[in-house]
Amino acid sequence: MAAAGMDLEDIGMGMIEFENPSALDIALSEKVSGMLRSAIETDGKASLVVSGGRTPVGFFHLLSQQILDWTQVTITLADERWVDADHPDSNEKLVCENLLINEARSAHYLSLKNSAPTAEEGESACHRAFADMGRFTVVILGMGDDGHTASLFPGAQALEKGLDMTSGRNCVAVTPLHAPHQRMSLTLPRLLNSQQIILHISGPSKQQMLLRANSGTDSLELPIRAILQQQTTPVAIYWAH
Repeated sequence: MAAAGMDLEDIGMGMIEFENPSALDIALSEKVSGMLRSAIETDGKASLVVSGGRTPVGFFHLLSQQILDWTQVTITLADERWVDADHPDSNEKLVCENLLINEARSAHYLSLKNSAPTAEEGESACHRAFADMGRFTVVILGMGDDGHTASLFPGAQALEKGLDMTSGRNCVAVTPLHAPHQRMSLTLPRLLNSQQIILHISGPSKQQMLLRANSGTDSLELPIRAILQQQTTPVAIYWAH
């Protein structure tokens, strides 16, 4: 069933609403593949930033089947747990097994995880790895029930650094207060250096978080506010019941 675009006045932001995650996945794969094709036609290359977790798996499978010149596409993550790529909690493992398959197997993957023993020690190398990336074509973000996005977690010591628009940093090492593993996250300025940001969420708890995020302005309390309330980069919200 086709999605219906609606402006949810009580939330105060535009949202595209879907009856179920399957309908969202179809629409999102068509939207993203179209943006990648256009970027390749215009610039000769395209880039896609994705997020981990269970929510995007169906979208990954559908996107991997889209016909386009994947050899000109670079795929990376908004954040990564500081674990080896074969670890069950690795976002890279998730992407390799669910997105870098089918037609998309020829895309280039840029890892956030490097050989440094800790995320803090790997931060500079990660920053350098993204130095020549330029503007992203599209960034797909999730949102936690605590208001985090990427690995920009409320209460984390590195959060202020990650949200600093003047830091000049591409990556920030983060140790969440209530989640396992050290993380490497793209910073707010790096995420916003994109043609389009899409927030991909599902379930009533996410709608409630959007309402809460819209009721205040403190991004240190709810980091997702830094994405939703900025005026730099267009944000589309894809939400499924």
